Amino acid sequence: MRISARAEKIEPFYVMEVAKAASALAREVAATDRPMIFLNIGEPDFTAPPLVQEAAVRAVRAGATQYTQATGLELLRERISGWYGQRFGVDVPARRIVITAGASAALQLACLALIDAGDEILLPDPSYPCNRHFVTAADGRAVLIPTTAAERFQLTADKVEAAWTDKTRGVLLASPSNPTGTSIPPDELRRIHEVVSKRGGITLIDEIYLGLSYDDQFSQTALAIDDQVISINSFSKYFNMTGWRLGWLVVPDALVPAVERLAQNLFICASTIAQYAALACFEADSLTEYERRRAEFKARRDWFIPQLNALGLDVPVVPDGAFYAWADCTSFARKLGIEGSWDFAFELMKRAHVAVTPGRDFGIADPERFVRFSTASSMAHLEEAVARLKSLAG
Repeated sequence: MRISARAEKIEPFYVMEVAKAASALAREVAATDRPMIFLNIGEPDFTAPPLVQEAAVRAVRAGATQYTQATGLELLRERISGWYGQRFGVDVPARRIVITAGASAALQLACLALIDAGDEILLPDPSYPCNRHFVTAADGRAVLIPTTAAERFQLTADKVEAAWTDKTRGVLLASPSNPTGTSIPPDELRRIHEVVSKRGGITLIDEIYLGLSYDDQFSQTALAIDDQVISINSFSKYFNMTGWRLGWLVVPDALVPAVERLAQNLFICASTIAQYAALACFEADSLTEYERRRAEFKARRDWFIPQLNALGLDVPVVPDGAFYAWADCTSFARKLGIEGSWDFAFELMKRAHVAVTPGRDFGIADPERFVRFSTASSMAHLEEAVARLKSLAG
């Protein structure tokens, strides 16, 4: 069977390939005194809080399970609009919010609405692999620009300007970022958007970890800059609804009809049950619980990062958001007689029963130096993982 050229351009999602290997080994060691500790997947160990679960049950029992409008429940769009005002002090009208089947659908809709064949989109290296693959799936070309620790592993206005060509359509950023957990300083983000706007380009920004910001200087949405910025967000991370597959997209008024047409044809709508459940995310008790959990994620970061540094797994930039640690494994790997993050990740899996994600997924500039640890697991798991790493290091 002939596979499309488009599909052939999409690389494997190595995070999931490693996860499959870790899960297979986990079954073998499950009954031992050292079961597998998963620090490889970016999924909160918290589930949706009680009010959200109860809202889902009510929707099912009430028969509220039919299609919604392609743009989503009007009440949910209004609740999200209110959250932007309450949390960030930004006016984001509900009419510009489109509810999607996860942030993945939001990215797909944005790329299909804005990218033509051959258009180039600039992204930082390292960055979340699926973001560049959405560009490829829209017949665009993702251009990865190497970044440094001094730049917080983020693009700068100067680099965007230097990389811009007549084929460039815009930028796709993430703040906070996966895999680094770092954000773009607001002044720098504004400068990037100015560079893009002057050239008639588009600024897309993945803000799915914005709710999990720990530093006030970075905890502002890019939507505060300009209503032409396109923001992708999700109920998966801050709102702890990963498997519910619910997200949203904020677009300029002029883009809403095109996105709606695409959504009607590609998805009809996001899960109706998940939408009704998500209404309860914005209840006072739920928001209190989310803030308690955010504090717990911060506490894990504050404990775990110094532990990694002490082990020689240097984290060049302390993450200001999300739940990741982007660590240089070079010296630790050499202690084990290993070169490269890919082999290092599998060695940790086999010898310490600790699963981490090698850098291969996240870029091409320096993937063999880095591994990504997820601190979305419990403190007990993080403590046990550190103990095993210490034992392995001797």
